[in-house]
Amino acid sequence: MRPPHSKFYLNRYRAVVWLYLAEELRQFGADEQNARLLKGRTPEGFRDQLEAGLDLRPRNWRGRHMGFLLRQTEDAWARAAIVASLLDPVQVAEIVRDPYERAYLNRFRPERAAHGAAPDTPAAHLVSRIMTAEDPDEISWLRADLGQALVEARELRSAPRPTPKAPPTPVSPLSAAAPEVSRPREAALDDPAPSVDPERPRRLLGWLRRRNP
Repeated sequence: MRPPHSKFYLNRYRAVVWLYLAEELRQFGADEQNARLLKGRTPEGFRDQLEAGLDLRPRNWRGRHMGFLLRQTEDAWARAAIVASLLDPVQVAEIVRDPYERAYLNRFRPERAAHGAAPDTPAAHLVSRIMTAEDPDEISWLRADLGQALVEARELRSAPRPTPKAPPTPVSPLSAAAPEVSRPREAALDDPAPSVDPERPRRLLGWLRRRNP
């Protein structure tokens, strides 16, 4: 679904081009409070901001984009991830100290559009800056929102964690002993000497005498 608010892209000169819906422009022009911005000179307060280089369009876009994403889900962890997506990772780590919770938030983190910029290029870094809060008061507001969103998410369910490994089964010293290896018995050393019949030599001598008178 296309977000119902302004968009931006980078032209060939890496300049940010903002696009607004025609319906938004008609509503802006119909509001009498904006008449002074459409005719005559720019009001002094706005001139001072322009001269100082203050550009509120990125901040306004972030706020409206976050509101659009929050309206698309009721899941507490997904809502917390939407808020976290507008903060620098260092800011998120300071609030979400549990690494398993940070990993769970990343699972719900909305995908950032590349806006035609190749990864790890100056244009990609510019897009990242537009999509990340920079003003101190905006950062403070988002940090507070993220903290509250985490409280609601934890009440709903805990972030998943690895299943703890079962402790190893203790082994009995007796069962762990190596089985005794049977060895063949050495008959010459271990077996007792065979018994000798004392009558056998006498019978043999008597038989020899009868054969030789």
